[in-house]
Formats: sequence, C-alpha cells, structure tokens
Amino acid sequence: MQRFNSARRLAAGMSYDILAFLSGLLYFKCGLFTYTAEPAFVRFRFFLRLPRDDSRGRHIEKLLYLYIGMEKVSCDYIIVGAGAAGLASAQYSARSGLQTIVFDLSGPGGQTLQIAELENYPGVYPAVSGDEFISTMRSQAESFGAKIIQSAILSIDKVGSRFIVHTSKTDYDAPAVLVATGAEHRILGVPGEKELTGAGVSYCAVCDGPFFRKKNIIVVGGGDSACSEALYLATLSPSVMLLHRRAQLRADKSLTERVQNSKNITIRYNTVVKEIRGSGHVESVLIEDSETGSQTELPADAVFVFVGMKPRTQLIDTLPKDASGFVVTNEKMETGIPGLYCAGDVRAKSFRQIVTAVSDGAIAAHEADAYVRGIYGTEAAK
Repeated sequence: MQRFNSARRLAAGMSYDILAFLSGLLYFKCGLFTYTAEPAFVRFRFFLRLPRDDSRGRHIEKLLYLYIGMEKVSCDYIIVGAGAAGLASAQYSARSGLQTIVFDLSGPGGQTLQIAELENYPGVYPAVSGDEFISTMRSQAESFGAKIIQSAILSIDKVGSRFIVHTSKTDYDAPAVLVATGAEHRILGVPGEKELTGAGVSYCAVCDGPFFRKKNIIVVGGGDSACSEALYLATLSPSVMLLHRRAQLRADKSLTERVQNSKNITIRYNTVVKEIRGSGHVESVLIEDSETGSQTELPADAVFVFVGMKPRTQLIDTLPKDASGFVVTNEKMETGIPGLYCAGDVRAKSFRQIVTAVSDGAIAAHEADAYVRGIYGTEAAK
C-alpha cells in the first residue's frame, strides 16, 4: 500500500501537464501495454482517482507502474507454466546458456500429476507416476540453472523489445517469454468425480485406457473427442457405453458412423450422469434420463469424461485463437508477437500428450535462444 500512497503524493505534487508530458515521453519510447490479464490501469485509476474515460491517464499510470517502488529482475527467458512443456523448455534454454525463470502458481506438474502410471512415454520403463516424472523434470531443469518460482502472475506486458511479467511484489523482464499454462478438462461436477479421479475416473483414454482392458467402461460426452476416445477404448474392451446428454452426437459424420457401427460401443442418448459411486475405486454410475427423469445405476470400472477442454489463456487473451479457444502458433511455437511463444496444451494442435508437450517446449526454447541472441546482438551493435 505504501507505494500507492507514494503515487498519490507524486501525482499531487506535480501538475497534470507535467505528468502527461513525462508519460508521453515514455509512450513515445516504449509503446502501449500489449497484454494485460489484470490491467494495471484499473488499479492506478483507483489509487490516483483518475477518470475512467481519461485517455491521457493511461500513460501516467504506465509511468508510475514502471517507476514506483517495484522490485525488478531481468533475465533472458521467462516461462509461464511448470508442466511438461514449461519444464522441458527450461531444460533446453538453461542448458544453452539462457538465464531462465519458470513461473507456476500451483506448483510444478500440471495435468501430468493426475497420471497414476505413465507407461507410454518413450524411454521411461517401467512405468512411473506423473508426480515422479515431473519431479525428475524439475530437478533436471534446475540442474542446468533454471530458477522455478511459485508465484501468481498479474499480467504480461511488452515494452520496447522486452516483456515485463508482473507479480504482486516484483516485475520480471526478458526479451522472450513462453506461455505454457496448459488447459484444464471440463468436469461434470457431480458427486464422486473428484474423489475418484485417478481411481477409475479419467480424462485421458490413451493414458489410462489400458488399465481397464475387458472391463466395463463408461464414456461421457458426444463430440469429436468423446467419440474418438470411445473408439480407442473399444479396442481394449468389448463393453464401452457412451453417454450423451442430447438426442444425437455432435461429432463429425464419419466419427459418428464409426461409433454407431462399433459392436463394442453402446450409446445412450438424453442421459446425464448424476453421481459416480465407489469405495476407493469406481464401482457404478448413477444416470438419469433427461426426458423421463428416471434414474438407473450402471455397473462400471472406469468413467472417461470428455466434455471439452478449457485452455488457460487469461494472460494472453488478445492473441488469435482457433474455434475452441486454443492459441494459434506456427510450427516454431511462435505467436504473432516477436519473442512470445506458446507450447503445450494451451496452443492449437491435433494431439495432446506429454510427449508432444515436451516437444513443443524444446522447440520453443530453441527458437527463443536464437531470438534472444539476435536481440542482444542488435543492441550491442547500436
């Protein structure tokens, strides 16, 4: 709060014209803020009592934000997200000599932590838990010199040739930033789902399907993902039931026909899941017919939920996205902003697995390394 009181005193002690002139110089030199998840101007308008519709106020806020009381740390490469993509990128960037900082709010791991046994990652045998896998990745990244910081990020801005990552206490800046914030599975939100996740409730057929060979499997959803995963699971079990809340599937025609023609898949339309039951593992599912309201309990060994994914794009919400909300990049993980990269589940791609996330992260680090050294070379030549 002290720095905001200082901001008021500074504003009170200087004329508006002087502040506008100084902020104008900064604007001419650096340009406007590029990305904001929690806009700084909202906070500074409150503390400085600036009118919301005053366009000059934003330049003053920017001047104050950059120069009042914020600790600043510079590095070469900032990674937002400490899942498989982020940690893989940190390994490659730190090993190449870039001073690398990795941010994660909830602790490293992302969706990988939900995997009980990771048995399909090349070169990792016998299977390990997702937690063990991520712990090894973290140690490896740190051994090369990457620094991992657990902190919330308020916003990512670009000023001149450098990005500024704002946290509540410190501003970090670097010429290159990788956003690897991942995506989260949309959940059903029914009793038993959270409690039995990892014990029969899953959001990844490729990851967990082989554990339920010849078992009773229930798939929830009706789109492309649900149908694709149901077809895969049908190769493992002769008893797959697809539950969809509507009267017809939403998947494309070819997928729909394949599911309907599969001898191992039974489809129940107009059906919603009310509860997932079990003691220590999935044992049954309570369903309801949305037309009649009648309820039935079905025996089940596993429930695979595919009702969509939600990419975490709050920090880069202005970037172009595909129809599902995933950030569009090229094969080099580059966005439309020089120096800004996206990798892993947050970006638009056809196949989301740990191995593809790791690949994305490595590519981003390689491209960022070349970009950063190019920036430094240009600055040194001036």
